[in-house]
Amino acid sequence: MSHKPKEGLDRRKFMLASLASAGASAVIAGSAGATYAKETATSSGDAVSESSRGTIYTGDVVDGKKVVSTLDVNDLEPGQRHYLYFQGVAMPSGQHWHVSVTVARGARPGRRAVLVSGVHGDEMSSIHTVQTVMNQLDPAQMSGTVMAVTDVSRPAVEGMQRRWPNQGRGIDLIDMNREWPGNENGATAPSRHAGLLFNRLLRPNADFAIDFHTGTTGFDVTAFNIGGMDVPEVKAMVELYPVGQIFDNHVYPGVLHNAFMDVGIPAFTPEIGAARVLDLEMVSLFVEGTMNVLKHHGIVSGPMGRTGKDVNVFVGNSAFPILATAGGLVEHLVKLNDKIEAGQTVAVQRNGFGEVVAEYVSDVAGEVTGQRSDAMAEPGNPLVFILFKRPAPDGVEAYPE
Repeated sequence: MSHKPKEGLDRRKFMLASLASAGASAVIAGSAGATYAKETATSSGDAVSESSRGTIYTGDVVDGKKVVSTLDVNDLEPGQRHYLYFQGVAMPSGQHWHVSVTVARGARPGRRAVLVSGVHGDEMSSIHTVQTVMNQLDPAQMSGTVMAVTDVSRPAVEGMQRRWPNQGRGIDLIDMNREWPGNENGATAPSRHAGLLFNRLLRPNADFAIDFHTGTTGFDVTAFNIGGMDVPEVKAMVELYPVGQIFDNHVYPGVLHNAFMDVGIPAFTPEIGAARVLDLEMVSLFVEGTMNVLKHHGIVSGPMGRTGKDVNVFVGNSAFPILATAGGLVEHLVKLNDKIEAGQTVAVQRNGFGEVVAEYVSDVAGEVTGQRSDAMAEPGNPLVFILFKRPAPDGVEAYPE
């Protein structure tokens, strides 16, 4: 089944209704991904009904923290902070991957926020951002609940690598952020893990959700948010961050924030710089923005911090990828956030003799939103992404993750 632009428009209309009631490589998308999401929707719905029975404790305790296989935050004592482990999919040994869950349950009723990180295992700044937000919350002064899940893709986090090392037929590296909403009876452990988390932990406890990421290993990105600004609830949240860029796009099927959107839960994705490092300066921007979002929803009180208006945020709806056509050392001629004109040379590449073997030119005017940080590249590697405004984007777009 092909992924047609018309289907994407219909899907956005569906999301709006639900919310009201509760280069060529840049457009390539696997049709199987869209079909897979539709096929798993029914099993996700059935599992949510099962999870509505309430919290289920397994009886296990890990590092002094109780383990749950299903969580309803309404079962937790108000006005307190709770630390739990969620029992994910089983390992080949028969043990389970346990996911860290922190819940700040407010003393008063209110909206429920879900903050997620660690979907990719090499994204340390995203994890630290969520931890920092949670450490600033005082449940006794809150209205509503904030739940944080900080190490979704546990085996990937253990190796500080992007993809889940699935063991089905030898090592098969699977991108967890193409698996959502998952399938508890799926063909791979990552698919089942995603299904368990989405059905029994994330979806049942979310009125809105934020899925934090960084660039991938070997690729650096600016501070920016990804979200469909055609959804008013999403637009209101992404504009509350004092970051320089917004990628106004729904991007790929199978990413976690789209799984939330597909069931009528407003969601978006912050991208927080480089992988495998703690960029504390950039983290602080996203902590400030996330606290603004919690204030916007009435979960915490206090004056708003800086927002996108204070930093003159640039909004683009398409990301133009510049891919390597040769092998060799890459020299960037521009920096992250630089403004780019169409026809501008943004990078050159040299072979072992130091000869220039390729020059890379932007076809569009916009801002640099991502750059390869590894010094060498082979043909096909993304070198630069330019965020720009396309008159009428359609289909599925690549983005600099």
